[in-house]
Amino acid sequence: MTVVPSQSPAPGTDGDTGGPAAVPAARAAASGPGGGPAPVPASSSRRFLARAALVTAALSIAGSLLGLVRDQSLARLFGAGSDTDAFLVAWTVPEIAATLLIEDGLAIALIPAFSMALARRARGGPGDPVRALVAATLPRLCLALAATAALAAAAAPFLVRVLAPGLPDPGLAVDCTRLTAVSLLAFGLAGYCSAALRAHRSFTAPGAIYVAYNTGIIAVMFLLGGAWGVRAAAAGVAVGGCLMVLVQLPSLWRQLASRTPAVEGAAGDAPERPVRFALIAAVLLFALCRQSQVLVERFLASSLPSGAISHLNYAQKVAQIPMTLSLMVCTVTFPVVARALADGDTARARDRVERDLVLSACVVLTGMGAVIACAPQMIELLFQRGAFTADDTGATSDVMRVYALGLLGQTLVGALVRSYFSAGRPSWYPLAVMCAGITATSVIGAVAVRPWGVAGIAAANAFGITVTAVLLLTGLRTSRRGGPRAVSLRVRPVLAALGRPVLAAAAATAAGAFAAGRFASPAAGLAAGVLSVAVVFAALSLALGVQGSASAVRSVRTVTRRLTHGRSR
Repeated sequence: MTVVPSQSPAPGTDGDTGGPAAVPAARAAASGPGGGPAPVPASSSRRFLARAALVTAALSIAGSLLGLVRDQSLARLFGAGSDTDAFLVAWTVPEIAATLLIEDGLAIALIPAFSMALARRARGGPGDPVRALVAATLPRLCLALAATAALAAAAAPFLVRVLAPGLPDPGLAVDCTRLTAVSLLAFGLAGYCSAALRAHRSFTAPGAIYVAYNTGIIAVMFLLGGAWGVRAAAAGVAVGGCLMVLVQLPSLWRQLASRTPAVEGAAGDAPERPVRFALIAAVLLFALCRQSQVLVERFLASSLPSGAISHLNYAQKVAQIPMTLSLMVCTVTFPVVARALADGDTARARDRVERDLVLSACVVLTGMGAVIACAPQMIELLFQRGAFTADDTGATSDVMRVYALGLLGQTLVGALVRSYFSAGRPSWYPLAVMCAGITATSVIGAVAVRPWGVAGIAAANAFGITVTAVLLLTGLRTSRRGGPRAVSLRVRPVLAALGRPVLAAAAATAAGAFAAGRFASPAAGLAAGVLSVAVVFAALSLALGVQGSASAVRSVRTVTRRLTHGRSR
């Protein structure tokens, strides 16, 4: 399959992958079928996607590491008691906003719109469709976000009572909620900038937003923690949100100031479709419903002894790192899928999505195996210091192992939902199946929380999100009539391809747990466990013929031969 980038980085740009590039005269003069611009060679496309994936991976890892430092700082400064529980309840509002406005909300709605505008720009004509789209959407979005932030601050006491009715210190949670309300405006602007830049195939600045965000939180916690207590963490959330916007503004300004066509093929007869309210509503309601998992978890955990919300939070933050890294694949390729659909190439979009599903699953399953096998060692090394005790380590690691069982479902949901909206059309099916998953989570959690505590809540989460993933996948079967520009998958081959890495992950997890338990030192046990999981998973993937495993091995051998040749000269 050939995926052609819309533009290639040129020397002298700002370093963004896919930043503005001058189009050589020969290429500009060439034309493809139908009189459109000539497509970029497949080798150039592969190099572009590799660079984009590398940039996104590096920045995702950096953001995740800083997220760990943030959580370590929170645990060290404030422990896992009632104060931290109060902040985490207030942090629920920014977490929901991040999902709605940065990750699964505005990006899914706006990237297809920007891709269509770029396709129309590539065909030429009067005006600039991209700037017109920004002028039509950004001012209204800013007004709506500012009003929402003000409303959240005013309604903070009500929000705290709804989110955690059993909280021992609601006043502290109200103060923190009012401080974090500022992030609603900042996250919306950050998500808008991120969607616009990714549609332009610029990934460096969007990838850096969580580096900026976590840096702001950590800095404010240490600067003001002594005087403000846990309120400093809430203020850091607001500061970090503002930094997410500032880190993207220079790149976005350069993209909008340039009228260089971002071509990856003619858009054919793709009709002009504005950003529909129904599309935005469908995407945001799905994201809100998905994020309500956190609301259910914290609502149920608020009735448990102090520290339960904190244990669940720390477990989630560590366990979600593999999911974050696995979804970077879809982050890079979602604009490619949207542009392929804008060009009417549904086969290319389908092949891209099917390959991404398997690759994302392999990444998250490897991480899931390491998390389950080495949970006590991870938590002890990351958090057991200061106010975070050995009892907290035991409780958090037990929860994390259960929560990790749902990581594959979380990844598949994040990858599959993009297919429903990549054509820029509203679809209510994802919302319906997400409601089914949340219902399952709520019912099972309410039943399981009494006998099993926080572990029961985590098990309900894993089951509910897995149900959602299965329903989303079956909804994209080939026989589904979604219109000429919708993505439809070959479900049986996809399930068969996913089954092989699941078997490899099960065996790798058992091997990792055995190796980690052989060492008294948590550092040695973690190293042995992670190494065992990686080696066993890679070997079994190759033996079982997991899609992409053979080509990955060939790539490693090629690099090794080149390095050896370079040393021998």
